[in-house]
Amino acid sequence: MPIDKKIAVIIPALNEEKTLPLVLEDMPMDVVSEVVVIDNGSSDRTPDIARERGATLLSESKRGYGYPCLKGIEYLKTRNPDIVVFADGNYSDHPDEITRLVTPIINEDYDLVLGSRVLGKAEKGALRAPVRFGNWLAATLIRLLYGFKYTDVGPFRAIKFSRLLELDMQDNLGWTVEMQIKAVKKKFRITEVPVSYRKGTGKSKLTGNLKGIAVVGYRILSAVFKHLPD
Repeated sequence: MPIDKKIAVIIPALNEEKTLPLVLEDMPMDVVSEVVVIDNGSSDRTPDIARERGATLLSESKRGYGYPCLKGIEYLKTRNPDIVVFADGNYSDHPDEITRLVTPIINEDYDLVLGSRVLGKAEKGALRAPVRFGNWLAATLIRLLYGFKYTDVGPFRAIKFSRLLELDMQDNLGWTVEMQIKAVKKKFRITEVPVSYRKGTGKSKLTGNLKGIAVVGYRILSAVFKHLPD
């Protein structure tokens, strides 16, 4: 599909030297204009790999998920892309499915497109207990409190850059939930598309099901209730 939009990809990365090369190799550069890797304090060769593979490399010392994304957004203000895609550096997402994310924006004028691992094909064991619990909790609370039905709060997503700036993103660990709630509150045109998901080959940032569930639950509850109307 010919695409005449300027599309940038933001990838936060922390110690992803084994998986980042795979992510960048699968990146559809016939569609993507620029890949921005934000290194979050890696102690391995992640920054070198990003440079060697032609990505724009930024650094963010504050640990988390939202802080590196915010660094990428600040940089992209100087580049002014039409669409921004967020992807992980652990090779769980399928970068070659980026076209699937941006097509509804280009052809149907959606503002935000979420890649749903629940609607798509997830490799056996890829959606671990903390992820499944987080999806259920976030989707249920957003539906009850904000009136919109999501199936997933995964990081793989595309959004018009101009609309992203309107959201005034600020959260760190509740980043994906914040974006989805604020988009609903601003009455963005939102849709989900099925995406594939695999275990990846990197080490999980959430170790242990009970601990992972507790951490994910806390992050989601904090993000959801933070954005309730006064």
